[in-house]
Amino acid sequence: MSSYTNDINAVSELVQAKGDSWAAINPESVARMRAQNKFKTGLDIAQYTADIMNADMAAFDADNTLYTQSLGCWHGFIGQQKMISIKKHFGGKTDRRYLYLSGWMVAALRSEFGPLPDQSMHEKTAVASLVEELYTFLRQADARELGGLFRQLDTAREAGDEATVEQIQDEIDNHVTHVVPIVADIDAGFGNAEATYLMAKQMIEAGACCLQIENQVADEKQCGHQDGKVTVPHADFHAKIRALRHAFLELGIDNGLIVARTDSEGAGLTKEIAVVKEPGDQGDQYNSFLDVEEIDVADMAEGDVCFNRDGKLVRPKRLPSGLYQFRQGTGPERCVFDSIEAIKAGADLLWIETATPSVKDIADMMNEVRKEIPNAKLVYNNSPSFNWTLNFRQQAYDRWVEEGKDVSAYDREDLMNAKYDATQLAADADDKIRTFQADSSREANIFHHLITLPTYHTAALSTDNLAKEYFGEAGMLGYVRDVQRKEIRQGIACVKHQNMSGSDMGDDHKEYFAGENALKAGGAKNTSNQFS
Repeated sequence: MSSYTNDINAVSELVQAKGDSWAAINPESVARMRAQNKFKTGLDIAQYTADIMNADMAAFDADNTLYTQSLGCWHGFIGQQKMISIKKHFGGKTDRRYLYLSGWMVAALRSEFGPLPDQSMHEKTAVASLVEELYTFLRQADARELGGLFRQLDTAREAGDEATVEQIQDEIDNHVTHVVPIVADIDAGFGNAEATYLMAKQMIEAGACCLQIENQVADEKQCGHQDGKVTVPHADFHAKIRALRHAFLELGIDNGLIVARTDSEGAGLTKEIAVVKEPGDQGDQYNSFLDVEEIDVADMAEGDVCFNRDGKLVRPKRLPSGLYQFRQGTGPERCVFDSIEAIKAGADLLWIETATPSVKDIADMMNEVRKEIPNAKLVYNNSPSFNWTLNFRQQAYDRWVEEGKDVSAYDREDLMNAKYDATQLAADADDKIRTFQADSSREANIFHHLITLPTYHTAALSTDNLAKEYFGEAGMLGYVRDVQRKEIRQGIACVKHQNMSGSDMGDDHKEYFAGENALKAGGAKNTSNQFS
């Protein structure tokens, strides 16, 4: 017997026990409302999605073609429409498809200060609020979809169509939720380890099962694809990883997930010289990457900071800002060191920001990590900050040169030019872009592929196209031809925007509460019927 049927029976018994005062309560209406509200709290969601993500990681360990994917979403509606589309196009399933919450987009689009750069200047609580908003919209997508099934069930019953009744009942009993795991960006923790812990609790309580934290200085944080990044010694970063773990454990999400991101590949600066307790320890290794010069005591200037290295006095190169420089070319080696130590400190997954989307570069670093941590898995940012077309055309050009192919028809520095779009080299590059996720998962053990800011760009692009046409000569045709007509023909659910906003669910509730006295919005004069 299904849980839906069990709920009907349980509520029936309760209504009967309460007597006449509850006689107007329809047990099936209550069962429907319960089915439409499967997740009662954010912690329910966090536990449910943590279980999914852990199972997906185990499956990936057995077969690295089973990687997972997500797109960054900056509003609940965007996340909702993404998951509705996934269910529509992929057989009603959501397997291995997640949500990503980008700190960049929170800063640029969700701050009360207005648009901000990705420097952790936005309100801390905005991140947890977006987690909650995303799951509110996904739960509403469940309720809306189930509401449609309930109405179909009623129609089939009225028609006496038992086969359809059985089929729809099966869909209800085995409904696939739109709620999926979210990888949520907590930046560098927005302060010290205590601040990180408090913010993590908010995010987990809102439903986040996976938190991504980076090893930059919290008050000097920069976007991973910009210059000026400043990292912290491992002791500082690992305290924040432990703060996240304590937050998960306190709230009972024992299998919550932590992604440790290192920006060391592109970060040439550190704010601190690490504490060394004994030669060769973590702090000593961190300091070994500093750009230093050997000096005599007599050469020390007022205010110099110096330390002992192998019995010699060395002075790290220091900028006017007080920051210390790392040696040039040590980024990849520091990424490997950071990654190994982060997993030892309790992280579940790694994130390495790279300068370009090169399978070889990612694999080279991950292979070094996996020599010590064989099952180390990576979350990788398929970033819009990369010029994918130019990068992959240049990679194809270089590959052709190595293979001895004729490249005389191509200018390597001008390969973004549209004149190359129909060429064989461009087709070669596009094919490598198409297989990038599968190739890098196979060769670099990337478990999760995400695009941080795709819906930021799609919103800008679609708005530009609409504005150009609607305010130009096309006028209203610019909207009808390029938006509404496509919505109808592609079966985009929100062409019925009243239904998407919950109007039909509201009608259902009015009927539950008021019976035949209900004043419903979905009658014959509702213009949305034109889209039926």
